[in-house]
Amino acid sequence: MTGLGNRRILLADLDRQAKTVSSAHPSLLVLLDLNGFKNYNDTFGHPAGDALLARLANALTDAVEPFGARAYRPGGDEFCVIAADASQRNALERAATRALYETGKGFVISTAFGSVVIPNDAANATEAMRAADIAMYAQKSSGRATAGRQSTDVLLSALTEHHPDLGDHLAGVTELVQAIARHLDIDGDQFSQLRDAAALHDIGKIAIPDSIINKPAELTSAEWGLMRQHTLIGERIVTSAPALRAVAPIVRSSHEAFDGSGYPDGLAGEAIPLEARVIAVCDAFDAMISDRSYSPAITIDDALAELRRCAGTQFDPAIVTAFQVIMAQRHQAPTQISGSAELVSPSATNQKSA
Repeated sequence: MTGLGNRRILLADLDRQAKTVSSAHPSLLVLLDLNGFKNYNDTFGHPAGDALLARLANALTDAVEPFGARAYRPGGDEFCVIAADASQRNALERAATRALYETGKGFVISTAFGSVVIPNDAANATEAMRAADIAMYAQKSSGRATAGRQSTDVLLSALTEHHPDLGDHLAGVTELVQAIARHLDIDGDQFSQLRDAAALHDIGKIAIPDSIINKPAELTSAEWGLMRQHTLIGERIVTSAPALRAVAPIVRSSHEAFDGSGYPDGLAGEAIPLEARVIAVCDAFDAMISDRSYSPAITIDDALAELRRCAGTQFDPAIVTAFQVIMAQRHQAPTQISGSAELVSPSATNQKSA
């Protein structure tokens, strides 16, 4: 179905590699397991799931070929990669996981992986598959229920109960942020902190009166002053969860502007945390393409044009460029999306995010 080698071919090639390589010139096996595929199948049906697997297989093949590697699908939602040269292990792992990532309305497909070096970590095909499988599931399990993830989920549940539209907005921003993070090779703890900060960057709005959050007209100066407190409130809320303390400064700075005109500290340029600069672009974009209480959604093309116009003032130009690349790759994106609500400054030009 995908055009990739099946499990039988994988094991044969892996056994051949194990017999011919040496410790001085080892090979690499990467085992990859999709996250979210069952939900995709249940939601969109098996024919759509088969089409997704075919797309991902093509993307994986294109991603690993420059490394002289070959992709396989041993079955189900698992893929494998064998590379004759293990010296580019980290780069190959990043390329493979980026290839097996797809998102759209109502779904996110990502991947967990485990890799082994042959013959250093395993002497034959059976040992290599077992070791890679153990490493993959260790990674998958470690990402399921970390203290930080649990704390984030609790806080998001509280915010969504109070402001359902904000919950939708935060989910949209988080998905976009993760796409940029992968494009910029942000991984490990920094990726987790960025993801959690994106999900929680508006958590302080739980303390802002509904009359301001849902006001169908521009805010007064006094109301806008209160609204600007939400990043400081959010920082205090997030700091109260020990596992999220590293996320708190990012939440505080998520509404700073590249030229220093943002809040609460008037930071500029690289003095703003990279994670906050990424969130600012995604936050503004999701706000612009979403219906709000006083402003209808605009088209994706118009939103992208506004990001370009504000690059260097409100936004980091490098992040805007990365975002443009990602959106260009999403050839199936609709021209207009409606959904979450977000407030903007009455003094901002053309849809600046609050």
